[in-house]
Amino acid sequence: MIDWQPIILTLQLALVTTVILFFLSIPMAYKLAFTQSSLKPIFEALVSMPLVLPPTVLGFYLLLTFSPNSTIGYWLNNNFGINLAFSFEGLVVGSLIYSLPFMVQPLQAGFSKISVKLIEAAQTMGRTNWEILIRVILPNIKPSIITAVVLSFAHTIGEFGVVLMIGGNIPGETKVASIAIYDEVEAMNYGAANTYSVILFALSFLILVFIYSINKGSVKSINS
Repeated sequence: MIDWQPIILTLQLALVTTVILFFLSIPMAYKLAFTQSSLKPIFEALVSMPLVLPPTVLGFYLLLTFSPNSTIGYWLNNNFGINLAFSFEGLVVGSLIYSLPFMVQPLQAGFSKISVKLIEAAQTMGRTNWEILIRVILPNIKPSIITAVVLSFAHTIGEFGVVLMIGGNIPGETKVASIAIYDEVEAMNYGAANTYSVILFALSFLILVFIYSINKGSVKSINS
């Protein structure tokens, strides 16, 4: 009998991470899309670092940062009673960093395609920057938003190295599906490992089909 707790925990982690990441990434992507600062390549490189940095390296340094023995970990624990190491909250923070480029880059690409004349036209009508963002820009980059959200969700589902380093293997707390697969393989319980793998494979496939369907529909609407 398969334990569904790792699957449920994985989906919870992906959902929480995606929601928080969306609201954090909107201003970041907007700034990167429209800024002409000479420092832009540096910020883009920082955002993209999780794409090339080994997950275990990122997880290791996050574990050191969140450890009660570190300055940040001690401060969080002493002032707020927060211990991010080996906790679900720590997994969320690690997932936010690890999945950041999968949210920011599609949004940045969408923002970059917005015509400056469209924004200027809204400004001449007396719209505030907030109104322009909500009522003009975001509705015109729906495919980019959907792609960013779905990719971030899917990427979080497949995390292993980061969650293993920072969260360990605590049932009901940090034991997500990828960790469960690793455990079952270690125990040579290939049947259970296969079941978890098939579930993740099916979820990933359905997510990709959804993305391509949305993008295909967007292309048709533009061409028509």
